[in-house]
Amino acid sequence: MASKCPSCGATLHIWNVRAECRKCGANIPNYNWEQRLEEDNIKAEAAFEVFHRNTSRFVYCTVGTKLRIVRLVFSFLPIIGFIVPWATLKTPNIDRGWSLLTLILHFFKDLFADFGIYFTNMKFEQYGGPVTFGMISLLFYMLHILFIVVAFFLILLTFKKPKTKVMVVFDALSIVCSVVSVIFYSQFISLGKSAVAFNFGNTPLIDISGGISWGFFVALALLITAFIINLLVSNASIKSDEELEEERLAKVAAKEAKEEEERKQKEIARAEAAKAAEEENKKKIEAAKARVAELETKDKK
Repeated sequence: MASKCPSCGATLHIWNVRAECRKCGANIPNYNWEQRLEEDNIKAEAAFEVFHRNTSRFVYCTVGTKLRIVRLVFSFLPIIGFIVPWATLKTPNIDRGWSLLTLILHFFKDLFADFGIYFTNMKFEQYGGPVTFGMISLLFYMLHILFIVVAFFLILLTFKKPKTKVMVVFDALSIVCSVVSVIFYSQFISLGKSAVAFNFGNTPLIDISGGISWGFFVALALLITAFIINLLVSNASIKSDEELEEERLAKVAAKEAKEEEERKQKEIARAEAAKAAEEENKKKIEAAKARVAELETKDKK
């Protein structure tokens, strides 16, 4: 793309490779370099100011207060809460019972092996049997995981808007999805008992039993706690960018003062060490002179 000479404004084309302008002869790379250097310094200072403001705001909005530290911890805990046993499934043709998480893993295993198997099962029961309700339960279970993961990362991504309630919304969606998931799971067990035998994917299930387990209530408590803490944080007072910048500058000044004090102490220590070394050398020289004088005295005798 063509540009212009900063001196005369003549259009410069890609074939104008000389450093001097073809019309006015001005050296383009060095033209008015002092002013351009000053402009670059101003731009760099503005960029550093924005960087410091964003860094201060990010630190403050994530771990700047005790409440925000607690929020970060309790927004992460529900992510690992899904590994506890939410629900159980028992059947005589499976040695060990399944949990809801086991059911999900089994679902993905069958899904990659035969994508249409579950749709075939649901169609066979006219979309109103245990497989359909089990699939809906798994769907809401996975949505609940997705929403809590999104809520956690939004804490890091929305630091410029500390008053936003978007994390509260996703926490609420996660709570709703978890409750809906176990409701449909209960229907899955109930319909499975009525059906006596049916195929869940490629696995035949016979005379199933089971229900909601203690892990769901633990996970639900963690979700509600995260929801409440996010709500409290969104309504809490916040510091302005100016206050955060003042605190940052105060910390920088305190650090520089500490470093200056340490430098002075080191200089004093070096001066004292040099003085001690000089005195030690004087003593050695005096001792040597005294020894020479003693030897001369002996020689004279």
